[in-house]
Amino acid sequence: MDNEKVSTSPKFVSLDEAAAMTEGTRITFIPGVQALYAEALKNICFAKGIPIIRAVHPLMGVDKETGKDRQARLYELTSQTGLPTMFFNAERPRNVWTEQLALAERIGSSSSPTLIPDNFQHRAEMYGLCAVVLSEDGMVWNMRILNDGPLGRKYGYSEEASTLAPGKIAEVIRLIDACLEQQASRGSRYLVGDSVTAADIYWATMSMSLMPTPPEIMPVTKQNQGMLKHFASNAQRPEIAAVLSQRIEDHQRYILTTYCETPAVLGGDPL
Repeated sequence: MDNEKVSTSPKFVSLDEAAAMTEGTRITFIPGVQALYAEALKNICFAKGIPIIRAVHPLMGVDKETGKDRQARLYELTSQTGLPTMFFNAERPRNVWTEQLALAERIGSSSSPTLIPDNFQHRAEMYGLCAVVLSEDGMVWNMRILNDGPLGRKYGYSEEASTLAPGKIAEVIRLIDACLEQQASRGSRYLVGDSVTAADIYWATMSMSLMPTPPEIMPVTKQNQGMLKHFASNAQRPEIAAVLSQRIEDHQRYILTTYCETPAVLGGDPL
């Protein structure tokens, strides 16, 4: 995909423009693609009532015309290449989900839900659930190494790791399902406590990689149609299919349609 040829509706600014700004919240995205961590951060900001400015995230690989690494400038600005980068006012860029979440909680609307619980027991539960979904060797990490490819190799793909990955993904799903079952028994629709937390939003967003979602939640674009097919195929893997429950699907749909931006606004070229 050539970034210069991508539709700019909604508006996307360049990476350099985003880095040069001294006011506002800027987040990098790939237009037309629901990159999981970027989509999750967008949903966190949506729940917190934070207006965002979208910036184009450079793709992996070498530019065919210049022969240069497409992400060299991103690395120069942020000392890393992961998606998304979050800029706020003139502060340093944030690239790790824990820092992005803490920033969103700090700058969010005073009337928005508290996504990092004040109760430290609940806070520990929230961060623990997020970690097994988002962190190294967690659900998303293992989803990325299911198949060989540039992204899989970036996250340590090997035949052995790929063979173990479906079982690890299934273990996380079982953990989430057990939390939801226990919470439902005490009358809560949420993973932690009695109100929405970051765990709900991160899980609901990331679980789209394991459960197909309808267009009214995730629209199809020219850029994301292949990714959507890949996500749908994940749900057909025996280890994963065996542990996906109606309870998990119901929670996903409730969180996405109640607290997140749906249908997702991606830009790119809608189909």
